[in-house]
Amino acid sequence: MGDFESLEEAREYFGKDRFASDAGVILEELYEDGCVCSLTLNDSHKNAYGGVMGGVMFTLADFAFAVTTNDKERRCVAQQVSINYLSAPKGSRLIARAKCRKDGRTSNVVNVDISDDTGRDIAQFVGTGFKLN
Repeated sequence: MGDFESLEEAREYFGKDRFASDAGVILEELYEDGCVCSLTLNDSHKNAYGGVMGGVMFTLADFAFAVTTNDKERRCVAQQVSINYLSAPKGSRLIARAKCRKDGRTSNVVNVDISDDTGRDIAQFVGTGFKLN
């Protein structure tokens, strides 16, 4: 999005997001109004009873929100976010598809839909961002 010359340049820039990177989040695709990110699940993503921690889905969605609303010149911070957990993942991979629904002068709204690699709907995230510059 924005001023990135290529997907690789965006990956390098957002690779500095250590929390998401360390969790295994990968930027797969980049569009003018959104992106696709993914995460391959492993044992470190599980809670005490073996399910995937809600924070894993939130981290994936939050990262997709950040990629959609920021670039090298434009800074945006989350002002309000919500997430609805729809189903437990059954697959081995999560995919987040982010789309900017409103891009105003001082704020934006981004929807992020998360599914697993079986096609199951996992979570729905809505974020409102505040533009810093």
